[in-house]
Amino acid sequence: MLRPTAVQYTINRPLYSEDDFAEDHEKNYRHHKTLLDHVKAYFTCDSKRAKNAALSLFPIIGWMRIYRIKEWLLSDVVSGVSTGLVAVLQGLAYSLLASLPAWYGLFAAFFPVISYFFLGTSRHISVGAFPVLSLMVGAMVTRLIPEEGPPLYNITGLDGLSPDQQRVVVAASATFLMGIFQLAMGVFQVGFIVMYLSDTLVSGFTTAAAVHILVSQLKFVLGLVVPGLSGPLSMFYTLEKIFVQITDTNIADLVISIVVMVVVFIVKELNDRYKSKLPVPIPIEVIMIFQYTAMEAFPMAIVGFAIAFSVAKVYSIKHDYIIDGNQELIAFGVSNIFGASFRSFAASTALSRSAVQESTGGKTQIAGLLSAIIVMVVILAIGFLLEPLPKSVLGAVVIINLKGMLMQFREIPYLWRKDRPDCVVWIVTCIASILLGLDLGLAVGLGAELISVVFRTQFPRCSVLANIKGTDIYKDRKDYLSIYEPEGVKIFRIPSPIFFANIEFFRGKLVESVGFNPLRILRKRNKALRKIKKLLKNGELQMTDKGLLHTGSAPIEESEDESNMEGLDQPTDFRNLPIQVNWNSELPANICVPKVDVHSVILDFAAVSFLDISALKGLKAALKEFIRVDVEIYIVACDAYILEKLHSCKFFDDEIKTSIFFLTLHDAMLHILEKHPEGNDTNIKVIPYNFHDPQSNGGGILRSRDKLVSDSETKF
Repeated sequence: MLRPTAVQYTINRPLYSEDDFAEDHEKNYRHHKTLLDHVKAYFTCDSKRAKNAALSLFPIIGWMRIYRIKEWLLSDVVSGVSTGLVAVLQGLAYSLLASLPAWYGLFAAFFPVISYFFLGTSRHISVGAFPVLSLMVGAMVTRLIPEEGPPLYNITGLDGLSPDQQRVVVAASATFLMGIFQLAMGVFQVGFIVMYLSDTLVSGFTTAAAVHILVSQLKFVLGLVVPGLSGPLSMFYTLEKIFVQITDTNIADLVISIVVMVVVFIVKELNDRYKSKLPVPIPIEVIMIFQYTAMEAFPMAIVGFAIAFSVAKVYSIKHDYIIDGNQELIAFGVSNIFGASFRSFAASTALSRSAVQESTGGKTQIAGLLSAIIVMVVILAIGFLLEPLPKSVLGAVVIINLKGMLMQFREIPYLWRKDRPDCVVWIVTCIASILLGLDLGLAVGLGAELISVVFRTQFPRCSVLANIKGTDIYKDRKDYLSIYEPEGVKIFRIPSPIFFANIEFFRGKLVESVGFNPLRILRKRNKALRKIKKLLKNGELQMTDKGLLHTGSAPIEESEDESNMEGLDQPTDFRNLPIQVNWNSELPANICVPKVDVHSVILDFAAVSFLDISALKGLKAALKEFIRVDVEIYIVACDAYILEKLHSCKFFDDEIKTSIFFLTLHDAMLHILEKHPEGNDTNIKVIPYNFHDPQSNGGGILRSRDKLVSDSETKF
């Protein structure tokens, strides 16, 4: 049975006439004039631009102005002390990976933090030594200054220095150069390159690094003398030398290491299991060392920044603030340059240390500054007690902290089932990094990822579509004059595959096209609902014939307390509320929530040929944000392969249903206009029919190969 014709129209002129040519010429002229105006404005300097530049270069000015001493200072102090204790022991332990004397790790936990305090945009990451970077520094140091024999090269400036001093100078020089690279990338605004280091690549790379770190610490745990090696297959040569000397194992070192690893593992598991009940995690590494000592460059730049930016992005999303990738490059560049001037080695951030800083209540980088002060006290007051620290104990601390990275091997089966190209990138990166070393392995992994992007990439040009009057055709509204856009409806076209490198780009463009951020709207509504419930409970709001009447003594003021953000991202809960709130009407008690003029958003998936795991998660989050602010989402022209993948990855739930899919864009528009007749006019003639009748190919039914998929999964 054929579907009834929904649109009547005729075309009575050529597809491209002289009028079209004149129209295009005028449009191009306006475009070039606008571009010249933008260029002129870009190179114009005034006081406002100078102020914005200062705020951009020194983010501390922005967040210090809103710092709430009474609410945040105590949390920052507790977080700073806790993080400082962890930073001390991790700095000491990770210096072994860099093949440097232990106390130089303390410098990496102090000097870079000072610079980042002024220049960084993340409020929660803990700056300092990171095991992968430390291992990369160690590989380079060992190659240039072998533990046995003369230096590989005749390096100027190292004459008369001991081997340890030579290694320190080489590590500091590499760190200085690493900082130069990062600073240059930040100045030239090339921070976007880290988006091509996907979660899959970073996971495979860090897992391989964990294997390298584990092997490198075996000689300390076993008490063996094994020279440091670098280059391709160096890990296997190291294992060979260890097994040749295995009978010479120092039993005391081995027993100490095993005891430390067992105790640290148990306490870390307790910290993870009861972290909600523990105000401060147990500093088990510090306790164990007290027990035994009584208080005793380009790849690095990319890796260091990629890790730090990934961690910073997690916390910026969680706490709803913005981080600037280019400013982060500048901050880490200056931090590493500054630290290298005082014999520090490469600094980035560590997820475990940042988790301590955030989970113990840290609100700003004041916590990071206080952790640096703790490190400074250790350096100046009790550093000499740490000199006889057994390397076997530090090696055990390093190994037990590798658990998180080593457990990433579990991702392989999941990636293979859900996204094989991503799985191949993971495996290639991991194997190449193990066999060839971290620097060459990263290059191979990046090459494998770029190859996958070549096969799946796109040149995105997102657009907002509109109906061409008198037709069922929808085109970019910028290219046509005679168009029709129903009130409250936005049609967003995604012109390419969606994957890890462009999902955030598409989300930003979607928010830009609709004119509001749904997540911010949702948080505003949930905050307003909390206030309304509180006022009703206190009797300060009364229900009248005209609506809610505020009888309180003063209007309630809106608060932006970050510590009370929990639950604001969840669907609005009207339970135990005797009224239904109309968010587009005037609210009582000076409560202000932005109005939403859009009731429907259509996503055109005609050009979307694939979705990867990262993009799928981002898409689901984006759709839920719109649904939770009462904006209906529709997806049209979706490929059957994508629909099957959405089903296999559990994309659908109580909020996102299969009925959002339509065969064509016009089908979705007809459904919307029937549901919201106030947006209809004479340009689109709606012929009423049953939209859930399978014979009419109506809304909510999507043909997938041999079957029709609907909410009930009925097969017709």
